[in-house]
Amino acid sequence: MKMLVYVAALLAMPIGVAHAVTPPPLREGLWQMHLQDTASPGNKTTDSTTEICRNHAYDQHVQSIANNVKMGCTKINESADGSTYTVEMRCVVGPTTIQSKSVATFQGDTAAHSETHSTFTPAFGGETGDVMIQDSKYVGSCPAGMQPGDRMSANGTIIHSGRH
Repeated sequence: MKMLVYVAALLAMPIGVAHAVTPPPLREGLWQMHLQDTASPGNKTTDSTTEICRNHAYDQHVQSIANNVKMGCTKINESADGSTYTVEMRCVVGPTTIQSKSVATFQGDTAAHSETHSTFTPAFGGETGDVMIQDSKYVGSCPAGMQPGDRMSANGTIIHSGRH
């Protein structure tokens, strides 16, 4: 269930936060996303990198999914200050309350950096907290054979989204 909360954050943060705040439109094409996730206690860190083909219609589709996630989550606060967007959420997953604050900073239409700090009360799968850092950057046009929503893993394998 913790992963579902992070999927919602991943869907929302590189594209922007919910529609009450309007993030800048991002360039259409291939984007590389590097994710670093550090769990506590123990500071166990995992890293992953993926690329995704995106356009404005795909971004709007993902945004609508993120806005309609029904996992016992409540938006506590959402704000924008220039190119920085902040959202605080409270989610209840079984007996655990997940309190999170995400801050995304956009550098024009070609890069974004987001950090999400979460606490789990009581501990969730032995974890009491988590820090997720994501850096996204535009890398060029989508390669032949990739359509919006398709992902490319670090080894070059293309995963089709099934939307086409």
